[in-house]
Amino acid sequence: MEFLTGMSDAAVAIRLILATVLGSIIGWERIVRRHSAGIKTFALVSLGAAMASALNLYLVKNGGFQADAARIPAQVVSGIGFLGAGTILVTGRNQIKGLTTAASLWVTSCMGMAIGAGYLVAGLVCFGLIMFANLFLVYLNQLVGERTRYLSLYIELEEESGVRNLRKLLLEYGVQINSITKTKEKTLRSHDAAIIIDIHLGKEHSHQEVLEAISNLASVEYVEEV
Repeated sequence: MEFLTGMSDAAVAIRLILATVLGSIIGWERIVRRHSAGIKTFALVSLGAAMASALNLYLVKNGGFQADAARIPAQVVSGIGFLGAGTILVTGRNQIKGLTTAASLWVTSCMGMAIGAGYLVAGLVCFGLIMFANLFLVYLNQLVGERTRYLSLYIELEEESGVRNLRKLLLEYGVQINSITKTKEKTLRSHDAAIIIDIHLGKEHSHQEVLEAISNLASVEYVEEV
């Protein structure tokens, strides 16, 4: 371990390879879930961050001039933020796509910087926590989301009678309507309207129960939780 944290050519090369491998594993998890940034992107981000840290340390120790050890890593942290922002999209259904990928890119760059600087313990712990968050916390997120009393729905329904029938149904279920917003989303049927409705469920109703009740309305063509 002492050898790997040093600044010999072999130690730096091994750290760069380690950063690339760990970054590619994180990217593998993202591509399996069909997200935009995949193995190559994460591997390159981690490698680049590791290289930036190693280069900065080299300049400080061997450059023969006064240098700030945090200058290049600081630029990496802010620069990766712009790269991650490019993966975030807000759809017409008010869904935010790519936020986890952007966060993963940013923290992967921090992992790469730790490995490149020779702080291998922190880098490996960071890698483990990234994988834990992306592989296991996603299920906790789904579990909490399924149990929340607040629900946002995207619904395509008949423009004239659809909203009236929907409001009547929700009133019968004792569901509180917080807001109804008409969207410009292209619908499956040209004469339908698309809305996003925010509701608060009663304790006696589940998400699936309300979704099935709404989808069974004759005036509703499509319903989706967002």
